[in-house]
Amino acid sequence: MADFGEILRNIGDFGSFQKITLFALCFPNLILPFHFSSVFFIQSDPERHCNTDWILRADPNLTTDEQLNLTLPREEDGTFSRCRMFVPVDWIISDIRDYGLNETTGCQNGWVYRNTMYKATIVTDFDLVCDQANLLEVAQAVLMAGILVGCLVFGPFAESFGRKRAAQIPVIVMLIFTVTTGLCPSFPLYLASQFMLGIGYGGYRLNGVILATEWIGVSKRSWGSCVTQIFGAVGQCILAGMVYFIRDWRLAQLITAAPLAVVAIYIWFIPESARWLLGRGRTEEAKQLLLKVAAINKRTIPVSLLEKIVVKETEKKGGIIILMQSSVLRKYFLTIILAWFSLNVTYYCLSFNVGNFGLDIFLTQLMFGLTELPAHILCIWLLEALGRKISLMGTLLAGGVLCMLILAFSQGNAVAVTTLATSGRFFINWAGSICNVYVQELFPTSFRQTASGLGSIASRAGGLLSPLLNMLAIFHWSIPTIVFSSLTLISGGLSFLLPETRRKELPDSTDEAEGNRNKRIMTKQSELNIHLHSKSTKL
Repeated sequence: MADFGEILRNIGDFGSFQKITLFALCFPNLILPFHFSSVFFIQSDPERHCNTDWILRADPNLTTDEQLNLTLPREEDGTFSRCRMFVPVDWIISDIRDYGLNETTGCQNGWVYRNTMYKATIVTDFDLVCDQANLLEVAQAVLMAGILVGCLVFGPFAESFGRKRAAQIPVIVMLIFTVTTGLCPSFPLYLASQFMLGIGYGGYRLNGVILATEWIGVSKRSWGSCVTQIFGAVGQCILAGMVYFIRDWRLAQLITAAPLAVVAIYIWFIPESARWLLGRGRTEEAKQLLLKVAAINKRTIPVSLLEKIVVKETEKKGGIIILMQSSVLRKYFLTIILAWFSLNVTYYCLSFNVGNFGLDIFLTQLMFGLTELPAHILCIWLLEALGRKISLMGTLLAGGVLCMLILAFSQGNAVAVTTLATSGRFFINWAGSICNVYVQELFPTSFRQTASGLGSIASRAGGLLSPLLNMLAIFHWSIPTIVFSSLTLISGGLSFLLPETRRKELPDSTDEAEGNRNKRIMTKQSELNIHLHSKSTKL
């Protein structure tokens, strides 16, 4: 029986086919950061006052200053109230001037915004200010909830219907709801559209990287995850430039849809995972696909090797139940999802606060993207040089310490806070790339998608909780920082429990995953035992 790793080595484990497929599956990650533009670039507390055009019915010739003086109360510092207005009355203008207005109320006809950084944001379009200000965190949480549901839905979907379909459908979902989000006339419809967009986002992020990784051999397997992350980092940089020049969230949504439409066309030509086909018993389909891949890579696959491809005996499947019944796999699983959860809480707490560090928001966003690039590029090399275990522990502990150091500086020290936040995010991003590789190497083929899906769900749960954690800053600004830094440090320490998987074949059975042994060594040992046994029977 032919081992899939042996097959990949014969057809080319990182040839032209793998490179083209990897680029095609990574390109959408260049676009994915754009979906956060409407909740990142917001100017949460713009200059404003209540719309009091009602008084123009009494005197349409009032100047702006006169209108504001007659209709708006003043704060203690002498400025006009941003959230209150005098109750409208049906008086003539002379009576209003003589007697004045005293009774106040909340803004009844919306707000008038001035000196804003953007042409339009969800804050100004949907009036997410004053008593509605907390709805901004709700918008962020709804998007993250959609991403979580996408992982929950498309993880099991990929096990039953294949990696290919589980990557194609989310792209179509993202395309549709990227457009509808930009056209939404009301905030409830915006939330619904963002939730559906998040489902597509989560489904593609989960399955795109796995589809690419299952076609890549041992020597370059880390490229599947790290190149995906590199494309995302470049997207972060492009996002800063796009919003800087456009400054209109609706137009940004429609521009995002254009490259997604291109992806929605070519994604249908991406082939299925041969590893998944073999696991489902579809041997003939897998053989035909392998022959095509060998031809693209200009390699010849031996007929004898093809004849050895047989359907493996299907492991008893019980999903998460079997996973939890194995104490070894349970330890690995709980450790890796805690790390994934912690780093995503930290990542999104910092990302959603991009406008609150004191420096220019576009510069900060650009710095976030630029620092991600070396993190993911270094990751490709260091995963092979140092291994997965040491790399994960080191990045989580370094990121946690740097984030904790933010507490040593006042909020007014924008340079120090931004530098530490950016440096901490650098290591957190690095840890994210390692987790993406690690989770696929720790678990057998029958559990790999389930484990990756549940890990992604845990990570997206972290992203979902991050805007809610940031809301605790109303009690004290340091609370979110203490929580997410502590989680990262704890998960970094617990990563010591994980085994090293560097340069080892992906396990196909629970026994291989529990023993964490190199399958090539096991295969050679088995062949040697068979050879010796045959000799002994002849004697």
